[in-house]
Amino acid sequence: MPLLSADPAAFPAEPPADTHDPAVTAAHDWAAFSALDEMTDHWARPGWSDGSRAYYWMLAFPDDHRLAALAEHCQEALAPLGLDPVPTDALHITLARVGTPDVVTPRQLDSLARDVEALLPSAFYVRAMPLAGSRGAVRLSLGPWEPLLRLHHVLAKAGSGAGLAPKKPTSAFRPHLSLAYNNRRRPAAPVVAAVSELRALPTVELSVPAVQLVELRREGRTYRWDVRQNVPLG
Repeated sequence: MPLLSADPAAFPAEPPADTHDPAVTAAHDWAAFSALDEMTDHWARPGWSDGSRAYYWMLAFPDDHRLAALAEHCQEALAPLGLDPVPTDALHITLARVGTPDVVTPRQLDSLARDVEALLPSAFYVRAMPLAGSRGAVRLSLGPWEPLLRLHHVLAKAGSGAGLAPKKPTSAFRPHLSLAYNNRRRPAAPVVAAVSELRALPTVELSVPAVQLVELRREGRTYRWDVRQNVPLG
């Protein structure tokens, strides 16, 4: 599998020293977030306006009540900041972009899902917590990264074989789970301070038995999707 590499478009730009140890990846996330001077508007994304649609690989957790409870607790505590909370039934880990409906055909999606299914690793667990963030969001750190990197590598390999290579290679992948999106330019310090008060909450273990190929859409200042393929892990 390709080694992670530095990428100024990724956050953190530099990869962590160890992708097997959740404590290392969490500390690395926090160091990058706490060093920010300014946060940016997550929604100021060229080509991704309200109503935009695209196919993505993701991991969704609509029935994980412990994750939903953690998200609600954090979102309530952060409410005075005016962030855009992620609905608890829409919590997800974004893996890789496949393409847009005007370019990718249903037949290509079916073929891609079959190719992926033949390559997928075994089901696994990851831990979500502690809380950190990025330039445009407050998000949970994940660990260990290693199974998520292996999964991304499989998706990228299958996509390349089908002529649907993701925009970001595995070397630039930085796993995370967003709880709230920042909606304007602002100094980072007040957000970092508020997040720091929530970092001692208990970890939530997430089960990853399958990966979802979805048609993602932007609805105002949130994301929704329809699942096109639910592909079980090996």
